[in-house]
Amino acid sequence: MSLTPPDRLAVDPRSPHHDAAALERGVGVRFNGNERMDVEEYSVSEGWVRVQAGKARDRRGNPMTLKLRGSVEPYWLQPAADPAG
Repeated sequence: MSLTPPDRLAVDPRSPHHDAAALERGVGVRFNGNERMDVEEYSVSEGWVRVQAGKARDRRGNPMTLKLRGSVEPYWLQPAADPAG
């Protein structure tokens, strides 16, 4: 596992940017200087996050999301496991 979180990460397992190992370790996101716990997907290089739009659902039952643009800073919630033990 790398020292920095992935550039792009999604919670939805159907997404090509889903990384179960990274999500299991825990990734936090600071968006515009504020810590956000409701992020569904983010992209550091493009500068956006996706968050749920209340309780609204699309016709397939998936939550509706909003794309917010700004400064994105992901960080690990747990330190890396020590391979030596």
